[in-house]
Amino acid sequence: MSGGDLVALAERGLAHARGEALVTVTHERSLLSRFARSRPTQATDVDELSVEVTCVRDGRLATAGAVGIDDVALRDAAGRAAAAAEAAARAGPGSYPGLPGPDHYRPHDGWDPDTAELDPRRAGAALQAAFAVAADAGAEAFGTWTAGAVRTAIAASTGLHGVDGLTDAYAKAICRDDRRRSGFAAAATTRAADLDMRSLAERAAARLRPAEEPAELPPGDYDVVLDADAVGALLEFLGLLAFNGLAHAEGRGALAGRLGTRVAAAGVNLSDSPRLARTLPRAFDAEGVAKAPRPLIQDGVALNVVHDIASAAVAGGGARSTGHALAPGGGLSGPVPTNLVLAGGGAASVEELAAPIERGIYVTRLWYVNAVDPKHTVLTGMTRDGTFLIEDGRIARPLRDVRFTDSVLRLLDGTEALGAHPRLVTEGEFYGRRFASGVLCPPLRARDWRVTGATPGGA
Repeated sequence: MSGGDLVALAERGLAHARGEALVTVTHERSLLSRFARSRPTQATDVDELSVEVTCVRDGRLATAGAVGIDDVALRDAAGRAAAAAEAAARAGPGSYPGLPGPDHYRPHDGWDPDTAELDPRRAGAALQAAFAVAADAGAEAFGTWTAGAVRTAIAASTGLHGVDGLTDAYAKAICRDDRRRSGFAAAATTRAADLDMRSLAERAAARLRPAEEPAELPPGDYDVVLDADAVGALLEFLGLLAFNGLAHAEGRGALAGRLGTRVAAAGVNLSDSPRLARTLPRAFDAEGVAKAPRPLIQDGVALNVVHDIASAAVAGGGARSTGHALAPGGGLSGPVPTNLVLAGGGAASVEELAAPIERGIYVTRLWYVNAVDPKHTVLTGMTRDGTFLIEDGRIARPLRDVRFTDSVLRLLDGTEALGAHPRLVTEGEFYGRRFASGVLCPPLRARDWRVTGATPGGA
């Protein structure tokens, strides 16, 4: 369906809703292919249209999904949403101040017509390329190739209406040999034609180094070079723990009482930039509030958090939504930045970042990352698929994977240098409704990264 068709459907749904209401129409088309041990293991082809009606009554909200797009289904969804909101309001008025009025949505370049064709031959060619590279390296290939085209239309009783579209593509290649040593590479973009699975698989295979026995390091504090995928994983958690406006307003956020103070090294500049080239851009959030750039950390100083309408109401003091709602009325966890951008520095490569380190660690990616102390942004997790010892300024031998337990803000405070070439990174694992987001970030070098253990066995 075209954008105009989706807007017309949203407005038709709104005609069946009485009182204050918002209708959201989403059309997702996507392909996904997973592979393991150099064999395809899963393929999906999604073409799904959904309509949701949200009603507001006395500060309470309720949302209902339509089971079709005919008038009977739309009227039924509107009735169920209204009844649920009215039932909630009978228990007492809520704090939601109301849906936004009309807004101006600036265009972005996140829709690529070629990607939107969703040619399955691209997936087949990508998998064959990964299998061939892995075979040449004496390894097996694991990974994912996926692409999607999602359009969203909204219409509200306040006069708000609009349509947005985003295409996204992601590829991940892991090469693993018979000794379970592995290497990893991934890429994300709005243009499927930009994905080069052969190149990714070659980068992954180059990290195997089967002739070298992995070194081991005891627990301790080590200078570290984190590649972009590892940096992006940490920043995603930081978005939830530090910049979540609801947690901040309730005093649970990591920046409560710290806005306007230095929380990171002077070279750290972090923003939410939803229209910046090479991100996965969006025009508006789930409540129809226009997206706009928002500085979060500037020259190491914490400046802002992000809000949806509900969290801004809790914050008070003139706070307004910054366009970060994940659902009408706000998501359960609160608002989070979904277009984080960490500005690059002057280092041309990870090798240049490693040059000043006498003995340290180079990390390709992280996994099983979890929050230990959200208030202080302390996370724990493991390195994976390419961890190396840095010796005398060189990325040298493979290193047995390690566990870390450290604060993201402390790591940013200890950041000494940043790579010159930020890269868009994301997990790219879509379960349920597709919502592509990522972090545009460079690799970095930081001091005293806290290693608390090692992976038993394997590399």
